[in-house]
Amino acid sequence: MSVPLMSVAVGLGCDRGTPLATVEHLLDAALAQAGLVRAQVRVLATIEAKRDELALVALAEQGGWPLQFFSAAELALVPVLNPSTTVLRYMGTPSVAEAAALLATHTTAVQLLVEKFKHRGADGRNATVSIAPFPFSFS
Repeated sequence: MSVPLMSVAVGLGCDRGTPLATVEHLLDAALAQAGLVRAQVRVLATIEAKRDELALVALAEQGGWPLQFFSAAELALVPVLNPSTTVLRYMGTPSVAEAAALLATHTTAVQLLVEKFKHRGADGRNATVSIAPFPFSFS
């Protein structure tokens, strides 16, 4: 009998117009840091304002993952380890990636497998990812 892989939610944030290659590189680096692979990703999550962000939509389609959106108000209620005054100023919440991953999994900040992990692409665009595990289910 094989042991099921832990499944995770990936919280994502990025500058407007960030290329898919930058987001892919960041995702793969964050997964590697946690000893995870793409097959363990169950959902991508982000802020409602990124509903039309082409790189995030393309990444979700590429991986066959649902893309879950949360409002700034929902994200702002989540206690996170790495709040940002810059994100608060522009997005109305101190966290997108960490808070979105936590909301998607119904977990808390201490359970994050990857805290706020930032990457600046060769294009100068910034992207951020956080990874949280889904609680195990034995049903």
